[in-house]
Amino acid sequence: MGAAFLVALREGIEAALIISILLAYLRQIKQADKQYLVWWGAGLAVVVSVAVGAVIFAAGAEFEGTGEQVFEGLVTLTAVGVLTWMIFWMRRQGARVKSELQEKVDAALMTGGIALGGMAFIAVVREGIETALFIFAAAKGTAVDNGAVWEQLLGATLGLLLAAALGVLLYRGGIRMNLRTFFRYTGALLIVVAAGLFAFGVHELQEAGWLPFLTGTAFDISGTVPDDSGVGGILRAIFGYQANPTWLEVVAWVGYLVTVGWFFLRPQRVPGTTATAPDPAAANTAVGTDRLPGPSS
Repeated sequence: MGAAFLVALREGIEAALIISILLAYLRQIKQADKQYLVWWGAGLAVVVSVAVGAVIFAAGAEFEGTGEQVFEGLVTLTAVGVLTWMIFWMRRQGARVKSELQEKVDAALMTGGIALGGMAFIAVVREGIETALFIFAAAKGTAVDNGAVWEQLLGATLGLLLAAALGVLLYRGGIRMNLRTFFRYTGALLIVVAAGLFAFGVHELQEAGWLPFLTGTAFDISGTVPDDSGVGGILRAIFGYQANPTWLEVVAWVGYLVTVGWFFLRPQRVPGTTATAPDPAAANTAVGTDRLPGPSS
């Protein structure tokens, strides 16, 4: 539940901030009558995202045995790849999102405004499909009982509701959210979560016979900290903890965490210079720490 809540909250806030920027800029340039196009695009994206999620879960239920392990392993690794891409995309592009969106709004208005709905649709459906993939992976990789799917869905729902509420408050100017801190810490936490899912995806492919090496048990502490109850169960539900992983799972977990963590934490540099640039996703000019022009603008 915790893993799905974290991902849904972050994905939801990204989508909410983009929608807030579009709505606020339309009001700023006296085109508030076009805001309904943004809402239609966002609403359609939500419907498509839910449909994609339903298809993924329905498809997973059709497989058994080796087929099920291969499907779950591949979908989990895909979710990890998408999640990793999302983290670094926001880190790299965050500082330019607001200005780029405003430029696209100007261009869309010149073509009649319908493209506004398309912008909102793409922004929300991207986050929605990423969330659907992750919920499926989390439900399988962090499951400690048969209610795992519903727990992950509940966590995702709570995360999205909180993200929507924060998005409204940001747009209305009710709060000033420090996105610098938010994206830095949630990004770091998501890397740890993704490492656990990466190891789970590897485990499933090992079980299916696709990765028939390093299959020996690295350690077994299930008698001390089992992964299906107590502290171990909580760690599994959030980070994908395994009490008796194979050597390949350990290599996968450590390798992902060290490699991706290093790239995430290293300072970025401005191309063509030796000066260290601030983290774009952490900049105050990213998609929302500066005051968004609201209704009173």
